[in-house]
Amino acid sequence: MRIDELPQSDRIEDRRGGSSGFPGGRGGLGIGTIVVLGLIGWALGVDPRLLIGGAEMISGGSGTQQQSDTGSAPKTGAPTDEMGRFVSAVLGSTEAQWTEIFAQSGNAYKPPTLVMFSGATQSGCGFAQSAMGPFYCPMDQKVYLDTSFFQDLERRFHACDVGSKTCQFSQAYVIAHEIGHHVQNLLGLLPKVQQAQRGMGKADANSLQVRVEVQADCLAGVWANRAQAKWQFIEEGDVESALQTASAIGDDRLQRQSQGYVVPDAFTHGSSAQRTRWFMTGLKSGKVASCNTFGTEQF
Repeated sequence: MRIDELPQSDRIEDRRGGSSGFPGGRGGLGIGTIVVLGLIGWALGVDPRLLIGGAEMISGGSGTQQQSDTGSAPKTGAPTDEMGRFVSAVLGSTEAQWTEIFAQSGNAYKPPTLVMFSGATQSGCGFAQSAMGPFYCPMDQKVYLDTSFFQDLERRFHACDVGSKTCQFSQAYVIAHEIGHHVQNLLGLLPKVQQAQRGMGKADANSLQVRVEVQADCLAGVWANRAQAKWQFIEEGDVESALQTASAIGDDRLQRQSQGYVVPDAFTHGSSAQRTRWFMTGLKSGKVASCNTFGTEQF
């Protein structure tokens, strides 16, 4: 993946590197965190899965402890380090493409802010830990990303070949997926899903959540298609790497790894087959209309 021609975004809050003594880290979500997030969702009348789980790529920690960054004053603008420049370029390319797509329908695209953090931070949806994975918070319209998650993709989930340059496109797919949730929010989809889930049983609510997630995968594919047409930034092996990532973080594969068996009614992000299929649907078509995961019985 080449990023040299991609536009840089300055809509970044860089909260990496500080410490406040909060119990952060990647050891998994503690019961206190889960309770707090649940209470926040209840108080706001918002399904917590839409606040934190609905937009995150996966759950689960790697067991590596990190300090929280919540004591640092965030830096704003495009970062200058290598990882920061990469994230800024991917974000900038999503801004360019979604601005164009929205304009075609006579609407204005309001880009989100991306927060880079280390270990843990505060979000508009409550206390955020890197163990939650990258996520989008509709309350403050920000994407939260601890880039150490990218190491987990390579080493823990085997989502791309360790040390391979093609892993960059997998990382870009992760970011574009979260931007897909922002697009869904701007279109009014997330509030409608949350409202519908209130009257559903757990299995049906989970099924609806899967449609949200695989649509975000499809929207990530739309971004890749249109960005490729403009900048020719995709290199050999990149698409295969992204498909490997989409498959690695499918609910069925994660369940087999964690518990040894699969419970489809508990899926919240989609199976490996669903995630790869919908990403490729968007990548091949480049059209938002192709991402109607709510308009088909088999998704």
